[in-house]
Formats: sequence, C-alpha cells, structure tokens
Amino acid sequence: MTTSTSTPTTTKNRFGFLKDLDPQIIRLVVILAALLLFFMITRGGAFVRVSTWQAMGVAFPEFGLMALGVMLTMITGGIDLSSVGIANMTAIASATVMLSMAPAGATPGQQATAMVVGILISIGLGTLAGAFNGFLVAKVKIPAILVTLGTLELFTGIAIVMTAGKPLSGLPMIFSETLGGKVMKIPMQLIIFVIVAVIIGVILSRTSFGAKLYMLGSNATAAKFSGLNSGSLLIRTYALSGMCAGVAGLVMMANYNSAKADYGSTYTLLTVLIVVLGGVSPLGGSGKLIGVVLAITVLQILQSGLNMFPQVSNFYLPLIWGATLLLAISIPNITATLRKLTKKD
Repeated sequence: MTTSTSTPTTTKNRFGFLKDLDPQIIRLVVILAALLLFFMITRGGAFVRVSTWQAMGVAFPEFGLMALGVMLTMITGGIDLSSVGIANMTAIASATVMLSMAPAGATPGQQATAMVVGILISIGLGTLAGAFNGFLVAKVKIPAILVTLGTLELFTGIAIVMTAGKPLSGLPMIFSETLGGKVMKIPMQLIIFVIVAVIIGVILSRTSFGAKLYMLGSNATAAKFSGLNSGSLLIRTYALSGMCAGVAGLVMMANYNSAKADYGSTYTLLTVLIVVLGGVSPLGGSGKLIGVVLAITVLQILQSGLNMFPQVSNFYLPLIWGATLLLAISIPNITATLRKLTKKD
C-alpha cells in the first residue's frame, strides 16, 4: 500500500509569480489602486459617476496616442518631442481640406467624402513628418532630441503660418459626430486609442520589427554588426510615431471641433513623463506597452481627481508633471545606489 504525500502550499509558493513581474508595473498598479481609493473616499459619487469616466475616455487619448509614438522612439534609444507640432499641423491641414470640400450647406455625401479625405491627409502627413524626423536622425546623424525639438518648432510654425494663429472651426458635422461620438456609451476617442495600442502591442511583441527595436536600443553597435539596417529601422520608427501624432491630431480636432496651432501645448512634457513613468528606459532597449498604458491611466485619474478639488488650480499641473518626471527618472538611479551600498555593508 502506498501513501501519497502532498507538499503544502506556502505563502512563498503562492506569491512566487510576483518575482517574474516588472517591479515598475507592480508600482504603477499599487499607485493606481491608491489613487482610485483616495478619490472614491474624498470625492465619493462624483468620482465614480459614469459621466466622469466617459470624460476621461475622451480626454486622455489626445496625449495617450502621442505617448505611444514617443514610446517607440525611446525604445530605440531616441526620443520624439515633435508630436504636438505634428498633431496640430496635420489637424490644420486636414481641417483646411475638409472645409474646402464641404463648406456650409454641403450634402451628407460631400461631408462624408471630405471626412475620409481629411482623415487620410492627417494620418499620411503625420507619417511623412515622422519619417522626416527619422531621416534626420538616421542619415544626417543629428541627435534625436535636437532634431525633434527643432521640428516641433518647425511644424508649429507651419501651422501658425497656415492659420495666422487663428482656429479653424465649422468642420463638417459628420466628422465630430463620428470621431467625437459614442459606441454603446464608450467614447470613440477611447476606441481609437485601444485600436492603435493593440496594433502597437502586436508590433512590439509579435513581429521581427519589434524585436529589432529592442535590439537597436540595447546595443546599437552590436545591432549594426549583426546586419541590422538601423537607418531604415529608425525612419520607420519615427514614421510610426508621426502616424500616432496624426491620429492624435484628429482626436483633438474632434474634441474641440476645430484645429489650432497651439492645442495641447503642455503635452510634450506629459508624453515624456508617461513613457518614463511607464518603465521605458530613456537609454533605450527596454519598456512595455502595458506600463505606458498604466502610466496614462494613472496620470489621467490624478488629473481628473485633482480637478474635483476647487482649491487646486490647473496651473499646478505642469509643476506636478515636472516634479513627477524628475522623480521617475531619479528612482532607478537611487535604487541602484542603495543596492550597491547595501552589498558593501
């Protein structure tokens, strides 16, 4: 007769899977849970109201889409600071075409055609603008931070010249109803963000292109000697970032029902903050989409929650974002230093 013995499940075994999770992801989940609990307690029904969450779903795709593009460039060891300029320039180009194709009194068919053409122009122009950034980085060998800082001003300047600094309004009704509408009470802006995020997630995790991005960011020299065409890869990466900015421009245009050269002027810092807070290394070679999505969610909930306190002005937000960015960049270095000191002891 044989007897079977079973190994008791210990706490260590039950929670051992946590060792395999990215510490930054765990931190973001904890921060997210803490923020949700705090605002639920302090703001009560106003925070958990459906309309509040719908408003968040309308707001964050503007900068969230830009952050997805910045994430791609940062994984390669670069950065894209021109997203806001691309978004506004492409939105203005799109609005100009739509207004010329579907002036006041246009038929539904004319409006629909103008909308489709406008969408294609925004996405296409954004892709070209991003590819231009990539060309300057890859072929002209200018550091990405200088290229995209310069093109941010270039694209913003083009947008100002096109509009004389004034907003373009009176867009076809079908545009705002389609891109600014809801599907089963879910904002279309949120649906667009999810679609783009899923596509980028597939690119990063399921394609050789995604693997090459991480390889290039981890060790550009080794990637070059392995036969990787880094120039082509960088151009395509920045083109994708520009495409994300072009889609973001459409979302902003739908939200404001107009296009203007200075919309989203605070998003440049915010997108970098999101990507770094999401665990993407500024040095390249590491970072996950889920971390960036969590960072977007955390910052949007923080912003929406703070807006519910009348004594907290929106003017404080840039201060909060800047301090948070410095903290997010400093934490890995501080942690590494503490570990070294602990080992010495």
